[in-house]
Amino acid sequence: MSLREAIDVAAAALARAGIDSALVDAELLAAHLAGTDRGRLRTIDDPDAEFFRRYDEIIEARCRRIPLQHLTGSAAFGPLDLLVGPGVFIPRPETEALLEWALTQRLPDHPVIVDLCTGSGALAIALATHRPQARVIAVDDDPTALGYARRNAESTKVELVQADVTVPGLLGDLRGSVDLVVSNPPYIPLGADLEPEVADHDPAHALFGGDDGMAVIAPISRLAGGWLKPGGLFAVEHDDTTSQQTIETICATNLFTEITPHRDLAGRPRFVTACRNMKEPA
Repeated sequence: MSLREAIDVAAAALARAGIDSALVDAELLAAHLAGTDRGRLRTIDDPDAEFFRRYDEIIEARCRRIPLQHLTGSAAFGPLDLLVGPGVFIPRPETEALLEWALTQRLPDHPVIVDLCTGSGALAIALATHRPQARVIAVDDDPTALGYARRNAESTKVELVQADVTVPGLLGDLRGSVDLVVSNPPYIPLGADLEPEVADHDPAHALFGGDDGMAVIAPISRLAGGWLKPGGLFAVEHDDTTSQQTIETICATNLFTEITPHRDLAGRPRFVTACRNMKEPA
């Protein structure tokens, strides 16, 4: 069997397992084992029998709906290729819309940026890479996630903090000194119907935000309001059913103006941005 034939057989098996991106996954897994890029698969010689044995094994694992990223050990996010695996949330393409917004904002030459619920470090590391003069602080309460973030951030100056972002007054020394706060928090409402890759493999702690998905968004909105300078910026991702609730939650802090909903590349409501006003809460 040639490599192309093996990929076609694998894609058919993945499709039968209910995987929509069957051919892409089959090619990506072949490229991973061959140590090459997906686009170069047609240019390599047919591998040996050991390759095909390993390929059968990894395709069988993917058919059991183990995430592609767990099998390759990495996830693409914007310009980054991040280490991921069991115990850490896999960054999603949808969050790249928030990243693109953040990268276009005018900030001081040496801004202070905070990423709450950082997980693998995706947003923090992407922002630190784009703004090497920034002080970037990434916060998460899960030691496993921070272990991945630490390895991903090795070539950056990102500061990692283990802390619960729902605790009032967290990192009080940052009060009034931050230029940008971003967050992709747990926001899925309990009981939501999820794909097996998500339900069975992403940590529940990184997924669910209480009955309505808002349990973490409310406290981080208050934290962001306390940390930001007047005119500082806040962006938070949310479930595609809770855009209006997120707007109302941020508005209820009495700390923000220019509260704006945004959609992701698929056109779904995805995140809300706001600007810190000059007023203190009532």
